Order: sequence, then structure tokens, then C-alpha cells
Amino acid sequence: MGLVKPAKEHSPLPGPGFPLLDAVTETVTIGTLPPLHFVNETVFERTAAEREDEEKILTRTAEQRSDLISGVYEGGLKVWECTYDLLELIEKEGETFTGKAVLDLGCGAGLLGIVALKRGARLVHFQDYNSTVIEQLTVSNVILNCGDEEEDDSDDEERGKGGGKMKAKQDLKEDTPPPKKRSIDRTQRPLLAKCRFFSGDWSTFLDLLIKEDPLPKFDIILTSETIYNTDYYPVLHKTLEKLLAPGGLVYLATKSHYFGVGGGLHLFETFVEQEGIFSLDRLWDGEEGLQRHVVVLRFKITKGS
Repeated sequence: MGLVKPAKEHSPLPGPGFPLLDAVTETVTIGTLPPLHFVNETVFERTAAEREDEEKILTRTAEQRSDLISGVYEGGLKVWECTYDLLELIEKEGETFTGKAVLDLGCGAGLLGIVALKRGARLVHFQDYNSTVIEQLTVSNVILNCGDEEEDDSDDEERGKGGGKMKAKQDLKEDTPPPKKRSIDRTQRPLLAKCRFFSGDWSTFLDLLIKEDPLPKFDIILTSETIYNTDYYPVLHKTLEKLLAPGGLVYLATKSHYFGVGGGLHLFETFVEQEGIFSLDRLWDGEEGLQRHVVVLRFKITKGS
């Protein structure tokens, strides 16, 4: 994605400057899915000056008032709308992820991978373009969710009664006091042993994994709002082709068109068809506002296979 950015793996263990201490958090609950806790993005951005940010993306996005700076920052600090669409589809389809290897590609806040983790995945890899996103947001959110299994179990019955989607998401204005801060236990969570965290562009991320023996293969790859730029399609397609296990599935949530950057579902469908490696089927089409979709990719069945 963007300019070539060397990939590296990040430690999931909180250090002295761990950003979850007294973090301001939100919770989203969708149907019978476990509640998902995540750092409030508005407060996170407002406190950019207080955070470690070698990439300077926090200050640059604030200065430019932009959710995307191509080749510098690829939008990982924001939970995009299509992520919720994919979460709803996961809940509707009843996917449990039990015993499966999962990759959250272009993970941002990591909500998709966190759902897989909390629903029985054998392992989950999280990848985002920016190291700041991984270190300051993704790892924080995973740790935030990994210590409340008992709380989740007690909430399951209540969620089963009500169903539907409930977002405890607050629209913070300049003169609005922030949500109440939540004290976080910084001890290591048991589920962290199933997680690995990576930053870097997709080409260098793939190169890093290819060095491993055996090459990691994933039963399910989850990705949301990652086809907004047609320049990224070749490396994205190659990454999916190399890392998806035989019989595996890629769940992709996307908008029909991304104004200003040019990508969208139709162009990606055309690219996938031309490559001839995957079949692509639509699972859900939203009609409200700017059209959104959830699709699934799987390897084509060739003659003799």
C-alpha cells in the first residue's frame, strides 16, 4: 500500500508508556457477538501530542484534517463504516472461527480480528500500514478485549434477548466533556499468545512472512475498506493469493466507489476476474446512502483439482 514501507513485527506486551492506562473507550455490540471495546478515536486524536509517534501521523492528520494521506497514513485510526457491515454479516452467518487461522489485513482498530479471537480462532495476525496504528491502537484494543471473557459470557444472555445492533459511540464536539476514563489492568491477557502484530506495506509484509518456514496460511482473511486505490490491487491480490489456505475464504467489506482516490467494488471485481485466481461473490448489498457491500473471495476450482 502506498510507498514501500518496511514491514516489522511488534511486541504485544505493554511497555512503560502503554496508552491504555486510564484510556477513554467505547463499546459496540452487534447481535450475539461479544461486546467489542476500543479506544475512542476522537479523544485519541486530540491527545496526539501526548503519544509516541515516530511516523508523525497523528499530528499530520490533525494538521491536514484528513482521514487519508496516501503513502503516509492509510486511515487506520478510524473505524470505517464497512467494518460494522462485516461484523453484522459475521453475526448473521454465525461464523465462530473455532480452530481457524485468521488474518485481519489492513486491521486499523482490529475489531474484525478481535471478534475472531473471542470466537475461538486458533491464531490471529493483525496487519496495518502504520506502526503507530499497531502500537498505539491495535495492540491496545486487543488487550482491552482479552481480559473480559467472564464479562462477555454474562452479557451473552442479555444480547440474545435483544439482538440487533447497539453502538455506544459518542460524537464528541469541542465543548463536550470526554467519556469517563476506564482504568485498565496492564497485566498480560491469555489470548495474546494467539496474536501477532505487523506493520508495513503489503509487499514487505508478505516478504516477511515468506521467510518463515512453513509459510503461514490463513483459513479466513478479513479486510475492510482496503480497495479504495486501484494502484494497490496487484499487491493486495498477490498477498491474498499467497496467504489464503486451500479452501479458505476472504471476506471483504467495501464501498461501491471511493471518491477522490478512484477505487471501488466494480473495478476490483474486474481486476479479480482478469487475474483468474479467485471467484468473487456478493454476500450483502446495502442500499442506504453511498452503497456498501460485503463480498467473499475463494480460489477457483480448476479442472483436475
